[in-house]
Amino acid sequence: MNNKENRIARYIGQVWFAINYYIDLLDKPSIRMGDFNSNKIWDYKDRVGSHSDVVNKLQEKGIRSVYHQLLDIEQGKEIHPTFYMFRKKEKPYHIDYCFTSHDLIKKIKSIEIGKYENWISISDHMPLTIELEC
Repeated sequence: MNNKENRIARYIGQVWFAINYYIDLLDKPSIRMGDFNSNKIWDYKDRVGSHSDVVNKLQEKGIRSVYHQLLDIEQGKEIHPTFYMFRKKEKPYHIDYCFTSHDLIKKIKSIEIGKYENWISISDHMPLTIELEC
């Protein structure tokens, strides 16, 4: 993801390339979840596709961030960090996401992000847990 040869294709740029390459798959029910290494707060950086570009492209296909949809929180205004840079509590960021298609988001019962105190000794990322109705 940290492409040193093509700096504008780093991090969220790779996600941008992937969703455009697999655009036909975005019409199928699915979950896209993981460390995106991205947030709207970094949209100013020169990239192939910004965080907001990715979010908007997914929304065009009826795919939403579970966290933002369920908690009614705007992108870039997150109040629950998923990552602590250098494992420091004073460097919190929200860079891990679960995006689901519209048919699946209706089945989500809960979302939980692990607490710093419980997880920082294991990872700089907090677990993001989504519970779905079967």
